[in-house]
Amino acid sequence: MQSALTKTSEQYDAVVAACRNIFMKKITDYGTSWRILRPTSLTDQIFIKAQRIRTLEQTGVNKVGEGIEDEFRGIINYAVIALVQLQLSDADPMNLSPEKSLDLYNTILAKVKKLMMDKNHDYGEAWRDMRVSSFTDLILMKLLRVKQIEENDGITLISEGIDSHYMDMINYSVFALIKLKEDEA
Repeated sequence: MQSALTKTSEQYDAVVAACRNIFMKKITDYGTSWRILRPTSLTDQIFIKAQRIRTLEQTGVNKVGEGIEDEFRGIINYAVIALVQLQLSDADPMNLSPEKSLDLYNTILAKVKKLMMDKNHDYGEAWRDMRVSSFTDLILMKLLRVKQIEENDGITLISEGIDSHYMDMINYSVFALIKLKEDEA
């Protein structure tokens, strides 16, 4: 019988594979034009997606066509881009090769998944008993924290840095997508 942590790991990998596929198709279409974005712009882009999810959850009205799942995938990919941007500097090339982009993507997601697996072990799969709307709210809270840290020029007295908040946003989005898929079944 499959353990809960193994099942979570496999579901996580499936969500990430779908997001990676979208990321690479966008690299083919647009290159790495996202390299022009400053971290604050990425925070705002993620905020827009999370706010749209909340609006869709509250109203049930979707006039644009993209659904909640698309927005959670967008949060994952924009948070990965934000983490890449935090690693790179303006001195690094604007145009990254698809191979370099994929390598950065995979390296970041491996680190984020390890964080999830460690936390999931300690919390005992508690996320499975949460509502998708709670993940949305937690992402919005993390975004407000990031905005405050950005306003403070990245300086914190006791709190985690911006990168840990982006990693949490990725993991909350993955959990939401897993739950939404399970709800369909």
